Amino acid sequence: MFVVTGATGNVGRTLSSILAASGAAVTAVSRGRRPFEVQDGVRHERADLEQPESLRAAVAGAEGLFLLVEGAGAHLDVPGILRVAVAGGVKRIVLQSSQAVGTRPEAASHAPLKTIEELVRRSGLGWTILRPGGFASNVFAWAESIRGGRTVAAPFGDVGLPVVDPDDIAAVAAAALRDSAHEGRTYELTGPALSTPRERVADLAAVLGEPIGFVEQTPDEAREQMLRFMPPPVVEGTLAIVGAPTEREQRISPDVAEVLGRSPRHFAAWAARNIDAFR
Repeated sequence: MFVVTGATGNVGRTLSSILAASGAAVTAVSRGRRPFEVQDGVRHERADLEQPESLRAAVAGAEGLFLLVEGAGAHLDVPGILRVAVAGGVKRIVLQSSQAVGTRPEAASHAPLKTIEELVRRSGLGWTILRPGGFASNVFAWAESIRGGRTVAAPFGDVGLPVVDPDDIAAVAAAALRDSAHEGRTYELTGPALSTPRERVADLAAVLGEPIGFVEQTPDEAREQMLRFMPPPVVEGTLAIVGAPTEREQRISPDVAEVLGRSPRHFAAWAARNIDAFR
């Protein structure tokens, strides 16, 4: 049995489905009432990572745990979470971290995740750490403006990053949970090619079949908008990555292909699967 935290998110929902389709028993964990249709082989358990004891029922008898923390996880008692996991019999943990832990180790925005990685490595459990770069699904933030006005405002319109499809992250996580061969590995997960905001808008427009305008924001305009829903260190860290990525942040990682035996998916494929959100 595998436990998936963050089971209603872009990675967790797909991960739960992949594991269940393989014949595994899956416990999908979320904080609220079941907000999604639970398929055969998946049971829903309410728990809150901010209250580690609430996880006891979910992890009892589990072989593996997928750990997804909200934000950078600074508010969590991760040692407490790990103690509950060990007490429940968990043997293996897959942590979703961030590429920036490796590329920007001194950045305040990702320091909590760096600490969580270290705690997981010292937990005594078999572990695999996933460090995805920017998510293709981040463009859901554009959905309202595309639906309402067929336009997108974003900074750094011509700066490319190899954004990764969350379904590829989920597939790697499923492989790591099921196979001990991935223990002790840290995988950096990216897409197959650089993609700029302007190009992602064009991909969405092509699938939608209608033009979408692009307005390039200044960094200050983007900062003001992002501060409405993100803490300042995360805003500054994000702007640094999308505006002035390092060579490594623009590198196409081989890790998705190594684990899955296929190339990672292009952004256009993600857009085609999710276009209804933008209609």
